[in-house]
Amino acid sequence: MSITESTAKRYELQDPDVRLMLEVRDDNAAAFEELMLRYQNRLINLMHHLMGRREQAEDLAQEVFLRVYRSRKSYKPGSKFSTWLYTIANNVASNARRSMARRKEVQVDGNDEGGIGPANPLDRIAKAASGQMPTRMIDRAEMGEVVRLAMETLNERQRMAVLLSKFEEMSYADIATTMGMSVEAIKSLLSRARANLKTALEPYLEQGAKPPAE
Repeated sequence: MSITESTAKRYELQDPDVRLMLEVRDDNAAAFEELMLRYQNRLINLMHHLMGRREQAEDLAQEVFLRVYRSRKSYKPGSKFSTWLYTIANNVASNARRSMARRKEVQVDGNDEGGIGPANPLDRIAKAASGQMPTRMIDRAEMGEVVRLAMETLNERQRMAVLLSKFEEMSYADIATTMGMSVEAIKSLLSRARANLKTALEPYLEQGAKPPAE
């Protein structure tokens, strides 16, 4: 779909990250470094949740930035910068999963070293979930682990949509653009994801039983 000049101008005016990317288009290295500073950790966290391995997440985040840089000369803003960036990230993650499937790799447990950091979106989900059981004292780390296991019960598209919604706080429209789906399809996808998360978390909330590890 072609991007009109008025659309490009609108996003340039509205989004400071779009303006930075336009500077990257003009070979401003400092602007590229600034975008990396703003998004690197967020991308790594997203990839970590999607792929389960920290080292792989860092490699994939680097691949995303490489694609951003290589495509800089043809960049024309047709959405918020974050939406464009996560569309690339979604494609990179999908390609990595297909590559892993072809090699029949077995994805190891994502409980590796290197932590996901205080901005971990799962912490937010865990905190919200813990509010559902006021009579039971919940260890935050344990709850985070339970939510991580629950997230792994979601299929790839549901997990991506939840992370973009909870982690990036993206709108339905932006998630739809990122994932190449309609807004209604995203609403339905998130609704099913929330229902699946609730089902996965209920045994823990009611009986303390953790979701099974994949």
